Amino acid sequence: MAESISKKISQFMDKGSWIRRMFEEGAQLKEKFGAENVFDFSLGNPMGEPPKKFKDALKQALDDSRPGLHGYMPNAGFPFVREKLAEVLGRDHQVDLKANHLVMTVGAAGAMNVALKALVNPGDKVIIFAPYFVEYLFYIDNVNATPVIVETDPEFNLDISSVEKNMTSDVRALIINTPNNPTGRVYSEETLKSLGQLVDRKSKEFGRPIYILSDEPYKRIAYDVQPPSLFHFSKNTLVCTSYSKELCIPGERLGYVAVNPECENANTIINALTFCNRILGFVNAPGLMQRALYLDPDDSVSTEGYRANRKLLLTELGDMGYQIVPPEGAFYIFPKSPIDDERIFADELKKENILVVPGRGFGRAGYFRVSYCVTTQMIEKALPGFKRAIERVK
Repeated sequence: MAESISKKISQFMDKGSWIRRMFEEGAQLKEKFGAENVFDFSLGNPMGEPPKKFKDALKQALDDSRPGLHGYMPNAGFPFVREKLAEVLGRDHQVDLKANHLVMTVGAAGAMNVALKALVNPGDKVIIFAPYFVEYLFYIDNVNATPVIVETDPEFNLDISSVEKNMTSDVRALIINTPNNPTGRVYSEETLKSLGQLVDRKSKEFGRPIYILSDEPYKRIAYDVQPPSLFHFSKNTLVCTSYSKELCIPGERLGYVAVNPECENANTIINALTFCNRILGFVNAPGLMQRALYLDPDDSVSTEGYRANRKLLLTELGDMGYQIVPPEGAFYIFPKSPIDDERIFADELKKENILVVPGRGFGRAGYFRVSYCVTTQMIEKALPGFKRAIERVK
C-alpha cells in the first residue's frame, strides 16, 4: 500500500508522542473510571482564567466599531501595540527598546519558528539543553538545521564547559528556556553572564554572530528568584515568548519576538523576522488579541495557586521518598524515577489512575514530569496513589 504521509513526519510523530499518548490514555481512563477519579498531571494547560482586566479589555476591543480593525495589518503587528509593548518590555528588561525592535507572533512557537527561519542556514547547528521542550527538535528541523544536545548537571544547571566543547564554527544559535520546562529551573545571573561572554567570544572568533534565543513563556511564573534578562549578557539575544501562561490564554496564540537593541544588524534582523512571519503562513498575530493587549499590556495572573501546589507536592512527595530538585519557576516538577526505567514507573502510577510524562520525552530518561497546574483537591486525592506506587517498587 502506498505511504499516506511523509516518512519524516511519521518518525517525528512517534518521537514527539509522549504527551499525546498520556492525553489519549487519560481520556480512556476518564471514560472508564470517571473524570473525578483520574489524576492527569501530563498537560501544561495554565490553571485558572484570564484576569478580569484582560477580559474587560477584550470586550472593549471587540466593541470598537471603527472601520478596518479586522483587516490586514503590517506583518510585524499593529504599530501602536508594538509601541506600547516596547515601553513595558524596555522597563522590565532595562533596555532602550523601541517598537521597531518587536514583531508580534502567533504565540511563542510562532516566535521561535520565525526567529530560526530568519537566522539559521540549512546545515547549521542549534544548541539546546537537556532536559528540553521536545518541540525544539522539530522547530530546528523545520529550517533543515541540526540540534546539538548539551546535558545540564544533576541540579539541571547549565554546564558552561560543556557548552564550550560543543561550540563549533557551524553553531548558529542556542535556545535557552528559563524558567525551564520541564524542570522549573531558573538559570542564575552568574551562569547566564558566563554563557553570554562565551557566545560573544566565539562569535568574534568565528567571524559571524551566534544568537541566543531566549524562550520565556514562564518568565512571570517564578517564585523565590527573578529570572534575569538575557539582553544584559549578550548583544545578540532575541526574546521569544507568549502570553499563554501569564494571561492564561494559550488558545489565543499571542506572543512576540524582541531583538536586543544592541544586536548586530538589528534592523536587518527585524525585517527578516517580519518577512518570515508572513511566508511561514502566520501572516500576523491575532489582531483582536493585540488590541486587547494594548488596552492592558502589563497584567498577569496570580502565581499563588501554583506556589501552593508546588509546596504541597514537594513536601508530600519528598516525605514519600521521591527525589526532586525544587523548581524555581513554571508549574512543573521533574522527579527522579525510583527505578531506572521511568516508563515502567509511569505505568505503576497509571495503575493508580495517575498520569505523568516520561522524562525521555524531554531528553532525560530516568525522570518524569508532573504538571501541577491543576486543582489542589486533585493533588490531595492523588497523593495516596503516589505513595502506593513508590512503595511497590522499593
